[in-house]
Amino acid sequence: MHRSPVTGPDRMPAEGDVSRSYPLAGHRLSVAGGTRVGQRYSANFDVLHVDPVLPFLAVADGMGDGRGSTIAGGTTMETMVAGIRAAAPDIGPGQLRAAMAQAQSRVRAAGAELDELTGCTFTGLVVVPPATGPGAAGSTHPPAGGVTEAPFPAEPGVVGQGVGPRRTAPIARSGLGGTAPDPAGVTELSGWIVQIGDSRAYRLRAGLLELLTVDHTAAWLGAVYGWYPADSPAAAAARYQLTRYVGHPAMPEPDLLNVALRPGDVYCLCTDGVAEQLDYQRLASRLGATGSPADTVRGVLADTLVAGGRDNATIAVLRVEP
Repeated sequence: MHRSPVTGPDRMPAEGDVSRSYPLAGHRLSVAGGTRVGQRYSANFDVLHVDPVLPFLAVADGMGDGRGSTIAGGTTMETMVAGIRAAAPDIGPGQLRAAMAQAQSRVRAAGAELDELTGCTFTGLVVVPPATGPGAAGSTHPPAGGVTEAPFPAEPGVVGQGVGPRRTAPIARSGLGGTAPDPAGVTELSGWIVQIGDSRAYRLRAGLLELLTVDHTAAWLGAVYGWYPADSPAAAAARYQLTRYVGHPAMPEPDLLNVALRPGDVYCLCTDGVAEQLDYQRLASRLGATGSPADTVRGVLADTLVAGGRDNATIAVLRVEP
């Protein structure tokens, strides 16, 4: 069975880690990401992107362990990166939905040529420049943080490669953008989370770890509506029945969430190879540690291997620093 990873000049090695830093509006965004194939699969079907120019990070997780998984993850990441780069700095819900719609179309077209499931999940976070004043979206003036060119120069291309456990085929929110000053008069950054499937976005703020996204699975619906006990075999089976994903026949839209980024915040994007193997307390402890985001990434990925490495595991972490 073909399992070759998608390759390209910008792509990270499947077992590679990356870290970057972005100055923006008087803040520094420190970002790190990494991926591990684990101990169950011979290939990595997750895709990790940490953009070299924009404060944009994303993870995707293929469905199945064949060529359809590889193509879906790579195609989706390439399409989303290209769409966000083309829209920058005026990135908002319309541009994100349009990029996802294009990814849906491209993955569906690729899947029509394959005799296997072709789909993936996707979760991304892009930080936008301040909405007003120097450095505002659409302005050519630098933001307060001292960037000396237009904050988000759009460039073609893509970064990322990587990796997921295998899912079954389908069972047949958004906010307003912008930034605002906090009560002390300091510019508060904002970001957009775009998510479809069951890769997740978390935020650690003031010691509280919150799950910001919803799993698009039958298990999530079952937990909400009480269809079966959370620890039942039925719930376990429903965990891998996705109600939304890229490549779904109905071409569903993603969830969009606008979030404020405050000094001290830690945002975490991860595939279910992380979320399913690390419990809440362990993940909160790792994200709240005093080391660098790169240290956090390495620690989380090491924990997934200690937990059994039952799936590909991919994580991207963003820390907001004053």
